[in-house]
Amino acid sequence: MRLKRLVCAALLTVSAFGILGCAGTTGDQASQGAKSDQLTFVNFRDVRDLNPHLYAGEMYAQEMLYDTLVEITDKGYAPALAESWTISDDGQTYTFKIRPNVKFSDGEVLDAHAIKANFDAIFENKSRHTWLESMSLIDNYEATDDLTFVIHLTKPYYPLLTELGVTRPFAMISPKAMKNGSTKDGVNEYIGSGPYKLKEVVTDKYAIFEVNDLYWGEKPKIKTILVKVIPDNQTRILALEKGEVDLIFGKNMVDADAIRKFKDQKGFSVALSDPMSTREIVLNTTKAHLSDKLVRQALQHATNKQAISDGVFYGIEKPADTLYAPTVPYANVGLKPYDYNVDTAKTLLSSAGYVLGADGILTKDGTPLELNLLYNSDSVTEKAISEFLQAEYKKVGIILHIKGEEEQSYRDNMKSGNFDMVFNISWGLPYDPQSSLAGMRKPVYGDYAAQQGLEDKADIDEAITKILTSTSETERQELYKFVLTRLHEDAVYIPLTYENNKAIYNNRVEGLHFTQTLYEVPFKDLSFK
Repeated sequence: MRLKRLVCAALLTVSAFGILGCAGTTGDQASQGAKSDQLTFVNFRDVRDLNPHLYAGEMYAQEMLYDTLVEITDKGYAPALAESWTISDDGQTYTFKIRPNVKFSDGEVLDAHAIKANFDAIFENKSRHTWLESMSLIDNYEATDDLTFVIHLTKPYYPLLTELGVTRPFAMISPKAMKNGSTKDGVNEYIGSGPYKLKEVVTDKYAIFEVNDLYWGEKPKIKTILVKVIPDNQTRILALEKGEVDLIFGKNMVDADAIRKFKDQKGFSVALSDPMSTREIVLNTTKAHLSDKLVRQALQHATNKQAISDGVFYGIEKPADTLYAPTVPYANVGLKPYDYNVDTAKTLLSSAGYVLGADGILTKDGTPLELNLLYNSDSVTEKAISEFLQAEYKKVGIILHIKGEEEQSYRDNMKSGNFDMVFNISWGLPYDPQSSLAGMRKPVYGDYAAQQGLEDKADIDEAITKILTSTSETERQELYKFVLTRLHEDAVYIPLTYENNKAIYNNRVEGLHFTQTLYEVPFKDLSFK
């Protein structure tokens, strides 16, 4: 109950966004009513820079404007700009047959030569995209004719189609919109071939998207999307309740209190996806106390995940037993969860040489067992969990100091390894598990620094590299099992809850569903009853 009161006392400040019905075509007219051919989508900030080859823009908006070679679906890869493709027996050559008669919204032809121009622009800024393993494995690429695009790799790389299918950077912009064939320093216009085109932007107020009449696929039923900027979460929730909003959508955009409020409210529906990512605490194995695996395992047993699930998320985010949910590809490898058991935690700490003093604090060689937990001060959720764990760990004799820092400082310290314990979230689908594991081999986030104290770090990294280049599905699954088992037994991560995508919507909305990425709002599939 204490944990629940902490959350109720300070509502989540994570941003929310949603869709409002509207009658006009400008921001000021949005509250005048709703038409069946337009929606108003509410975001907490401006659409920003929608250059598809960089990372500053809102991903939902980039998904509206641009296409990629392939689409990632719940059934696997599907044709997009490429209507078919073949992979050589050695896994090093991908040949894409480009969909004929496709044009950008400015009328420019989108063929293999336009795709090569986009690859040229992306690779000109290669150092910006090193988080993608494919950037170091693509040897060369070519447009062998108008409708054939070929990629040659130096080694096989099974996640290539995934990296080509996610929102950025391998999305295609009209070469005419580039600056002298380049995108690294910006673009002249946001011109893609997606279902919508951008009509107007008033910074920090609204943006208007209209159906792209040249779109190669089935045209969206909703003709106009007006994106209003409303920073305050509670204002957006109130708009939903008043009937000004049709849909609020996103894993961090809908808090647990809103879900509870609308779950049984007449005229509204709540939707939750399968697990998409994992909320976790990363333990730095290079720090004195945490270099001992017994201490890390004791922390696993001392963490009451069910209480966190119930108290912070009202059971919406389920307790996480492993680094990735069993529904994530390759992740269901039969790992035994660490159960919540204070007595087991105490036994492990005793085995590690810690003695409980009269003051209730554990010490070893005269040094108290003190740990620091770093969290993002912008997240009320992380603050509440931190305070809960501070009280919980004290039960076993551990002093936990908690510290919140603003987001950039928090991320900088995480990346550089300046932490004992730190909150993190896995990359999420479709990046999990392959991309997030690949990122552990270099200082991308905090994983690399946290794992430096592991005796089997080199073995884990070697297995991850083999996973990415294996052409055998059987071998790949065995390697995943090895890596996930090692990380689990090494107790580097305390999985807390599985995050899911969330939506609350007025019952007149039809066609709502969740895609295989956290960041896409399925505008093109929506309609009104």
